[in-house]
Amino acid sequence: MDDIVRQAMAKWPNVPHCYGWLALDARGAWRMRDEAAQQAGSPGDKLNNEALVGFINRNYLHDERGCWYFQNGPQRVYVNLEATPFIARTDPVHGFVLQTGQPLAAPDEVFLTEAGAIVLRAGDVTAQVDDRDVAYLLHALERDGKPVGDEELLAWLEHGGGELALCWKGGLVNVQRIRADGMAERFGFVQRPDRLNPPK
Repeated sequence: MDDIVRQAMAKWPNVPHCYGWLALDARGAWRMRDEAAQQAGSPGDKLNNEALVGFINRNYLHDERGCWYFQNGPQRVYVNLEATPFIARTDPVHGFVLQTGQPLAAPDEVFLTEAGAIVLRAGDVTAQVDDRDVAYLLHALERDGKPVGDEELLAWLEHGGGELALCWKGGLVNVQRIRADGMAERFGFVQRPDRLNPPK
């Protein structure tokens, strides 16, 4: 957290929290949602200002409920999540990098949703993989030491059976099935904090 943020929190400790105005999309973009976007249920405008995005990334935290927020000076700006609290992209140096710019440790667990989204868990971090990188990772899936074809993968997603693994950095990580609507409960995060605190 930035020192200027800590100072602001100490100076103004009782600023009301903000809900519904900021979102993280499934490709790792921060989106500002004004009143019109909120009323229309649209994702909002993508933030492209590097300084602002960097400020959000450095001050991105969660509370005891599993709600993620951006600490904007003395105010918590709660984030609506399209997918998971973090979005990962593949990286030639680190393996995976989060939307915050931080490298992701080697995944402890890998999950596939019914729609083919890949979700990684590494320590306390849960990150869905940017869909633009999913095809690359699907080619790294193995079953009994052999690459997995499309039909075989679809059958596994629908019925399970047998062990699927991601071949990554010289090791194998077992892949599990998960329903997209069950991720928040499984990993302890809240996708829509604004629904916990609807506007009055």
